[in-house]
Parts: sequence; C-alpha cells; structure tokens
Amino acid sequence: MFQGNAIVGQSGGPTSVINSSLCGVVQSCYELGQKSADSKINKVFGMQYGVEGFMQDKLIDFATISPETIEGLKRTPGSALGSCRHKVQESDFPIILEQLKKYDIRYYFLAGGNDTMDTICRVEKYCKSQGYDLRGLGVPKTVDNDLFATDHTPGFGSAARYVALSVKQAGVLARDMKKVDQYVVFQTIGRDAGWLPASAALAKKDAEDAPHIILVPEIPFEFDRFIAKAQETLDKFGFVSVVCGEGIRDKNGVVVSSLDADGVEIKKEKTVDKFGNQELGAMAGASVAFALHKMLGKHLRRDNGAPCRGEFQVTESLPMCGADRTTENDIAEAWNCGRRAVELALEGKSGVMVTMRRESNDPYKIAYDTAPLDAVAVEAKPMPLEYVDAENLYVTDACLEYLRPIVGELPEYVKLF
Repeated sequence: MFQGNAIVGQSGGPTSVINSSLCGVVQSCYELGQKSADSKINKVFGMQYGVEGFMQDKLIDFATISPETIEGLKRTPGSALGSCRHKVQESDFPIILEQLKKYDIRYYFLAGGNDTMDTICRVEKYCKSQGYDLRGLGVPKTVDNDLFATDHTPGFGSAARYVALSVKQAGVLARDMKKVDQYVVFQTIGRDAGWLPASAALAKKDAEDAPHIILVPEIPFEFDRFIAKAQETLDKFGFVSVVCGEGIRDKNGVVVSSLDADGVEIKKEKTVDKFGNQELGAMAGASVAFALHKMLGKHLRRDNGAPCRGEFQVTESLPMCGADRTTENDIAEAWNCGRRAVELALEGKSGVMVTMRRESNDPYKIAYDTAPLDAVAVEAKPMPLEYVDAENLYVTDACLEYLRPIVGELPEYVKLF
C-alpha cells in the first residue's frame, strides 16, 4: 500500500483558470484519495508561494478550508496559493526533501509552465536518488500556449479570447477615429511563441477589420517589409491595426523593443530573470509596441504627405487574470487536468505532465494523455510554420481553424457605412 499526504502548488504567472486546476486537484484528492485499493491520500496541503514558500514552511491545510471556498476557486482569477519564480538550486534539494519527510508528502502536484515542469522533474529525480518514494505530477498552465506535447494549455483559451476581443473592440475604435489617429499597436505577452498575437486574427470578419498586421516571434521582424505593409494598409483603409508579441526579434536575434524609429538597435545592457531569460516588456522598462509606434510615427504618411499619429496598447498581465472573459471550456479543461493528475498519481504514475489531445473540431472534443516531464520542461513550443503567413505578416486559415474552438464565438458589431 502506497500512502501519504499530498501537496499542490502554483508557479510562474497565473491564468484566469489556474485556480480551477487547483480546485480539481484538491477535490479529487478528497474524493478519490481513499477509494483506491493500492494507493491512499490522507491530508492535502497547499504551498504558499510555490516551492519557495514550501522551503520556508508556509503551508495551507485544505482541511481548514470550506468546501464552498474550494469550489469557488473554479471562477477565481490569480494564483490563490500565491506564486513564485524561484529557480531551484542544488542546495535547495536537501531542504525540499526534509520538508517532504516532515509532512509525509508522497504526492507532489505543481501547476505551471515550462520552468515549473523542470522543477517537478528535478525534485522527483532527486527524491528517487535518495530512496524517497514520491509521485510528482505536472498540471499544465500557461497563457502563452507554448508547452510541448499538448494540443493547448489551460489558460490559453481565455487569454486568447481576451486578446481577440480587445483587438476587435480597439479596431472598431481605430476605424471610427481614423481621421484623428491613423494607427494602433496592440502588444501581447508571449516571449517565444506567437499563439496569443495570432489569436487576434479571430477578430477579423471583413478585409477592413482589425487586425491588419500580426507580428509573431516565429518570423524574424523586417523593418522595410513592416513599414511597406503598414503604408499599403493605410492607403487602402485609412488606418492600420498592428498586433505584436512582446518577444519578436529581427534576423540577428535582437528584440524589437531595442530598435529605434529606423529599425536600428539601441545598444543597452540587457536585464535577465532568475531563469536567465531576457526581460521583455514592462519588466525591462521597454515595449515593442512603443518601438513600433515610433517607427510608424516617423515613416507613415497620409495622402497629403503629413505624418501620422497613433497609439499603442500594452495590456501586460491583464489577459492572465481577465475572469470576465474566461471561457467555460477553459474552466472545465483546467479542472479536468487537475483531476487527471490525481488519478494518475493514484495509479502509480510519476514524472509526467497531463496533456490534452484534440480528437475533433466539430464537435470540439478533447482527450487527456500524458507526456514525460523532461520532454516538456524548459523549451518552448512555437507555432507551426504552416500557421504563419510570413509574406503578408498574418496567419493562415489553418491557424484560425485551430483557434476557433478554443476561443469560442465573438460578438458581432454593426456598421453604418
């Protein structure tokens, strides 16, 4: 009989449904933890502020939390347990192991992205090397949708809907205000993958509709092509809507937020996070949307030859917590991933992440599988090149077909002329 206590934590940036996964883990531990003939879960703990808080002995006993509050997690944004971005060091492992022993933790669940999966993988392997039986399971999470082996990640659908609605509504504004402002640039989060900026394409019904240009990290930024496409769009529609990912780079690997109004790199010291990733967006005190704004302001010209004016919109973490735009599918899939992690742990599985496999688009149907943690950790999953129209700075019909069932129907707006 394999038995002990369970612990669950959250790491990295939140999503609007990460707490639904937490709910799925906790409710399933209580519901299923005593039913298995070979495995038992006794108590269920939560890490306050991830593995960093766990090492500092900051835990929640879910037996002290009401069932109504646990159920309410399904529709609560943020990371209810508190999150962290702690890069686990070799010196941390003995501390983590002592904490696991102290609370008799035998089931270890973490909800997160690439770096989180790396953390579970390393902790699970260390415990095994020390002769401590631990079942470590990963619950996928990231609005960036850049985890390998899964059709998509819980949190992405709602964030994609946030982006699509924002670009659609801002596009209506830009169209109606084109005699005043001739361009608008909307920046999404997403360091290495273009899934979120691509989702903005769902906003377009007619050729005039926003967005007109979508810039993704998978395709190197070309200054001349960008300006030419923007001018062509301005000449045709009287305004131009641009959507960009925060991590777009030129052919030399330089982030576009480091370029001046002529597309030339501004030399400055780079800032990096605890995982060695270059900081982007507001975290680095820079913005790719502002860089593109400066380029358009300098080089776009109206019919009379006058320069253009416009605006940029940087939502930063808002798509990660926009509970008012959360999709029902996303809530359900996040909860199901949490439940499946518990089922797998009780079946004796360890060292894997729960994944989703799309079985059909119409009707939309998802099945749940697994992938080894070391196969999904650290490295990001880009969009397939067949989803990107590099020549027209846009996305393809195949990309839209993939996105539609995840994001759902968008509202229709009327036009007077």
